[in-house]
Amino acid sequence: MQDLFKEDDLEPKASLSEPSSGPLADRMRPRNLNEVLGQSDALSDEGFLRSAITEDRIPSMILWGPPGCGKTTLAHVVAEHTQAFFEPFSAVLGGLPEVRKVINRAEQRTSIGQRTVLFVDEIHRFNKGQQDAFLPHVEKGTVTLIGATTENPSFALNAALLSRCRVVKLKPLDANSLKELLNRALLDETHGLGASGLKAEEQVLK
Repeated sequence: MQDLFKEDDLEPKASLSEPSSGPLADRMRPRNLNEVLGQSDALSDEGFLRSAITEDRIPSMILWGPPGCGKTTLAHVVAEHTQAFFEPFSAVLGGLPEVRKVINRAEQRTSIGQRTVLFVDEIHRFNKGQQDAFLPHVEKGTVTLIGATTENPSFALNAALLSRCRVVKLKPLDANSLKELLNRALLDETHGLGASGLKAEEQVLK
């Protein structure tokens, strides 16, 4: 899978993509917790998730919510905050051989004192055997697993793996959050459309 699976690539990754390139939605993706909208319950000041991310004490967890609610965005935020090697992985594109390569690299990092945070997008696409491959390495701490899923984890993930992860339920973005995101895109001159001078009336945004 090209550079994602280079065996000698053991330095921390800063993010999942370059913020200055790509589609507008990706360029405008929040880069810190204060920019994340619509998840006030999960990211409350007293909540474990905000503390875990800001203090870089991230446990293995499952981000569960509908498409577009911010699961991958939170993975981006973790990537920006953690000192661990952040490795993104797609359950759609990768199978068991790729999982073994990921674990092998994580074990190499562990041997030199480097942590690995493994983000598995659409983790519900993995079958039981593929999920089982993660289990001993999550238990040993070889990887800190962050899985993202649109499916109920109680049914989509096997019980042994689920019992070792914290489930974080995310909400769909409401209209006010979506409108604020659109306004950000219109005003942001670096990553958005601000430099173009494009404007939109209130009714258009609604």
